[in-house]
Amino acid sequence: MKTYTSRLFTTALMTLSCVSFSAFAPFANADDWLQFRGSETNGIATGPALPGSLDNLSWTVDLEGRGCSSPVIVGDRVFVTSSAGHRQNRLLVTCLDAASGETVWERAFWATGRTICHEKMSVATPTPASDGKRIFAFYSSNDVACLDLDGNLLWYRGLTFDFPNVSNSLGMSSSLVVAGDTLVCMAENDTQSRTFGLNVEDGLTRWQLDRPRNANWTSPILWPGDEAQVLLQSSKGVTAISAKTGETAWEYEDGAATIPSLTASEGVAYVPSHGITAIRPGRSNPEVPEIVWQAAQLRPGTASPIVKEGRAYVINNAGVLSCASVEEGKRLWQCRLEGKFSASPIISGNHLYCVNEAGVAQVVQLGEDSGEVVSTRDLGETVLATPSGANGAVYFRSDKHLWKID
Repeated sequence: MKTYTSRLFTTALMTLSCVSFSAFAPFANADDWLQFRGSETNGIATGPALPGSLDNLSWTVDLEGRGCSSPVIVGDRVFVTSSAGHRQNRLLVTCLDAASGETVWERAFWATGRTICHEKMSVATPTPASDGKRIFAFYSSNDVACLDLDGNLLWYRGLTFDFPNVSNSLGMSSSLVVAGDTLVCMAENDTQSRTFGLNVEDGLTRWQLDRPRNANWTSPILWPGDEAQVLLQSSKGVTAISAKTGETAWEYEDGAATIPSLTASEGVAYVPSHGITAIRPGRSNPEVPEIVWQAAQLRPGTASPIVKEGRAYVINNAGVLSCASVEEGKRLWQCRLEGKFSASPIISGNHLYCVNEAGVAQVVQLGEDSGEVVSTRDLGETVLATPSGANGAVYFRSDKHLWKID
């Protein structure tokens, strides 16, 4: 394990556009949606309940370029990333007013790494993250930009300068996670496979790990506890690391999926492995995880599983939502959804929110013995991004538009 200083770009040369400016940072609160699948990376929206119906469209905003990333919400602002240009080498960060959808500011940067990706994806597939004070934007080109909430560039990191072969032909999609004062950045592939821990203050590398040499599109997940830990999923399995040092705490080595990401709840990790495998740190030896159960029938497709209040929810490749008990992995009920899903679901209260690739958003009422689709809305465009939810509103995003429903 080594520490690198690398090249940091903080010059105005990298900034291409500046659309309006506000001298006042937004007020952040505990109900914000700060990263992929929410502030706790578990897909659960806190605070005011999200709407049970998708009828009330608050606003729609046109977006430039392309993007599969989810929006993040900090206080009264919404942040979204995109990639524009014929080669998708113009990297955008856009800040919107949550109440009106109006643009507060926009920044653009030139990519320093490769922008080759599958036509279904985009260079702006990874979801940005925030610590409530800064926005961290990550792209398939392995560029990381850090801005304050008013759009001022704080630092810029081109990871390709350290590792020129950190890429894959389909494009990178792992999202960022902020764990304390460390930004965890997975750049895993079948050549120079790495995961980095960057200092949020200046972008310098605290640690970097050699990782399994296989293309990997999963995202790091927070593991709640006394010491900040992050779970890294790969084709090899799951590794729990210290976010501060990168040191391994425990490791599950029986393989895992490389597209849907695991989730964690109340000391148990639910891993897309042999269907779903529930694991936890060993009680006699914390360095060796225990398998709580395995359920082959709970095999997720592209969408990541989600766990809330003793129930695990999984969407398979056929668009069937399964609900299972977290005690033993027994399936309790199934619900047929419309379409094929790339986006992961989120939950607020007793409602699950999901959107299929054709852009049909659906709300499922979660019952004890059944699930029922109670509201749908056809957005009319391909949607691959996972929805976000904060302060009583749910956000859906396509290449061309961002919708707010409250």
